[in-house]
Amino acid sequence: MAAERGDDSLSWSGRAACLREDPDLFFPIGSSGPTLIQIDEAKAVCRRCPVVKQCLNWAVRVGQVEGIWGGMTESERRAMKRHREARQIEDTVTTAA
Repeated sequence: MAAERGDDSLSWSGRAACLREDPDLFFPIGSSGPTLIQIDEAKAVCRRCPVVKQCLNWAVRVGQVEGIWGGMTESERRAMKRHREARQIEDTVTTAA
């Protein structure tokens, strides 16, 4: 995505499939109608991206709120993060018992 292009610490971003796409594709507005098609098109780019895992990990780590990153929408990343946190709490409780 355009935001990372100048960040040398993100060496993976230079190999991202989205570099050859319109950045607006990855920032849909809304969650219904034509926006669903846009989301599907953005995710299709992510599915063929060689660095999709690094992108997703970066977005979750820095708390990127807007846009499609690593093939996931904002709400999908939030749900994934909640699931990970719940699993960590569960593992901590199980280990402490």
